[in-house]
Amino acid sequence: MTIYSLYIYDRHCACVYYQDWHRTKQLKRAGEGGGILNAVSQAVSPLATDSTAPTPSAFSSPRNTLSSTSGLVVAVGEDPVTPLPNPAENARSNTLPFDEEAKLVYGVVLSLRNMVKKISGRDEQFTSYRTSSYRLHLYETVSGYKFVMLSDAATDGLRFILRQIYNGPFLEYVVRNPLVPMDSRSQGIDNDYFRASIDRLVRGLSVFN
Repeated sequence: MTIYSLYIYDRHCACVYYQDWHRTKQLKRAGEGGGILNAVSQAVSPLATDSTAPTPSAFSSPRNTLSSTSGLVVAVGEDPVTPLPNPAENARSNTLPFDEEAKLVYGVVLSLRNMVKKISGRDEQFTSYRTSSYRLHLYETVSGYKFVMLSDAATDGLRFILRQIYNGPFLEYVVRNPLVPMDSRSQGIDNDYFRASIDRLVRGLSVFN
C-alpha cells in the first residue's frame, strides 16, 4: 500500500497546498499565468524568468562567418547537429503542468460529489472512489476546505488520516499561525512547520510504503 500525494483546496476552489511522496509521474511545474497561488509548494511554482539575462549576439556565435567590421570571411561554421531525443524530456512533455493537474483533480471531486448528492440525496457524502490504478480519498471541513489524498488502489480508506491532518498540523500551523493568510485568494498555506508535520504524520502510518 502506497500514499502518492496530498492536495488541499480552499473554499474558493483554489489549490493552496500540495505534497507528494511516491509520485508515479514526474512533476511538471505550473506555467506562467496558470493561476497557481504563491506558497502552494516550491516544487510546483513557476520558475522565475530572469529578464536581465544578456541576449547572445549574432557576432559572438562561432558559426558567424563574417567579421562585424570588415565583412571578410573569418571562419566557416559546421553544419548544425540535431540533438538526440531525451526520454526524460519526452516523458515530462506528456505530463500536465501542475496548475492543470490541480484543476483536474478538483473537477473530478466536485463532479462526483454533486453526482452522489443528486442520486442519493443531500445526506449522502462522497468520501472516496477507486480505479484500477489508484484511490482518491476526500475529507471536507465545515469551512469548505477540501483535503484530497491519492493512494494506490489496494489502500483502505484514509479519510481518518485527512481528519488527523486537519485537526493537527492544519489547525496548529495554518489556522493559528498569524503569518499564514487564510482565504487570501493570492497566497497558499505552505510553511516549513506545516510541511514537516504532515510529512512526519504520513511517514509514520502503517500504510506508508
